[in-house]
Amino acid sequence: MNVNDTTSVAVLDQLQRRSADPRRRILFTGATIVSMDPELGVIDRGDLLVEGDTITAVGRDLSAEGAVVVDATGTVLTPGFVDTHRHAWEAQLRRIMPDVDDLGGYVMTTLAGYATVYRPEDMYIGTKLAALTAIDSGITTMLDFSHNSRTREHSDAAIQALLDTGIRGVHASMGPHFGDWDRQWPGDLTRIKDQYFSSNDQLLTLRLATLATDEISGPALAYGPELARVAKELGIGVSVDAVFGTSSSEAVLRWAKDGILGPDVTLIHSTGLTSEAWKAMGETGTTVALAPTSDAQIGLETAIPAVDEALAVGIRPGLSIDVEVALASDMFTQMRALLAIQRMRAVNAAYGTDQQPSRITTHDVLDFATLQGARTNGLAGVTGSLTPGKKADLLVIQAEDLNNMPLNDAIGTVVLGSDARNISAVFINGEPRKWNGQVLDVDLAALRGEVHASREYVLNTTTG
Repeated sequence: MNVNDTTSVAVLDQLQRRSADPRRRILFTGATIVSMDPELGVIDRGDLLVEGDTITAVGRDLSAEGAVVVDATGTVLTPGFVDTHRHAWEAQLRRIMPDVDDLGGYVMTTLAGYATVYRPEDMYIGTKLAALTAIDSGITTMLDFSHNSRTREHSDAAIQALLDTGIRGVHASMGPHFGDWDRQWPGDLTRIKDQYFSSNDQLLTLRLATLATDEISGPALAYGPELARVAKELGIGVSVDAVFGTSSSEAVLRWAKDGILGPDVTLIHSTGLTSEAWKAMGETGTTVALAPTSDAQIGLETAIPAVDEALAVGIRPGLSIDVEVALASDMFTQMRALLAIQRMRAVNAAYGTDQQPSRITTHDVLDFATLQGARTNGLAGVTGSLTPGKKADLLVIQAEDLNNMPLNDAIGTVVLGSDARNISAVFINGEPRKWNGQVLDVDLAALRGEVHASREYVLNTTTG
């Protein structure tokens, strides 16, 4: 699928004209398919059939009468990446503090400063920018850890931004750390669920967001039996941020004793935890979201992404972006950072001994970025692999571009060779969201104006 091919433009026109037809078929042909399904594996010169919003067949020499045919020769088809934790509202402040040295510096500048002046429209613009950037770089599912819900209008704006971009979004709602707010959270979650999340078959899902301990913002935001009860009554999962060190280790053991750990609970970062805490997490099937660049670059607790600790207790983690104020926005960076850090540690630990390093692989980090990310977000049956029956969230990656040719190993090419420029198409729920290398339905000039205006307001109001 050549990004400048007029035939490709005609195919897009067919896709968009038939968008409302639930029986619309799309047949991708001739691709190298990296399914991330343990049974299907990698298929050379494979075909993939989408009917409506669902993958219905993966194999070779497929046929489908009346299908829109996408010639994917020379490309790699993969599942869309899954981001398990991003503070999307901060996007108009991206890279404003690239050399922040510790968590305290981030917290006091961003959460105790900029966050306190955000209006609902700033929440909308930041979240929209983050979601569109995610789509551009191949992230089809994004968990927005929305921890600046000062009013119900702030929450509504963040949710609306996800809706307007067409991303598969997870709105994880939490009250703010500092400043004035309406104290409507977590009570407002009932309204939010009724208003926006009444269906189990929609692009957006809801989670409760919370912190591990009361050290930063007091007990109201800290996970425990009361917040666990709220989540259980609403039937939603829980994402717990700032899980670090001794105090969080003690909290994990309390949660295990209270019976409020499990597969529907995600612990984010999880650096510097004790072996006893990890044992409890493994035994309860609790999920983990790693933030490789955040942990290493900002220096969170040990500053070492806890992949070895997770794997040792049987947890295959998801990956996340975290904060764009200081970090990269894409999943390629997370995969490469984690791969390099873990393999460096493994070899270093075995150096000078007769031990063999225990190294993760490119397949491992792609698994973390797709299938395990979906499981971590509570969406394992929906997305994360190119499996018949799952929703059609997929990427078309150019394998014959200058930086990727020739295609020798498909997984290696995706993890080590590719970036956003190589993603010619992104489909979410069977709908094209990026095509010919461009994110669709975005007025870039208008968005740029909104982003700049919001940033200036926030900066001027904070410092003024």
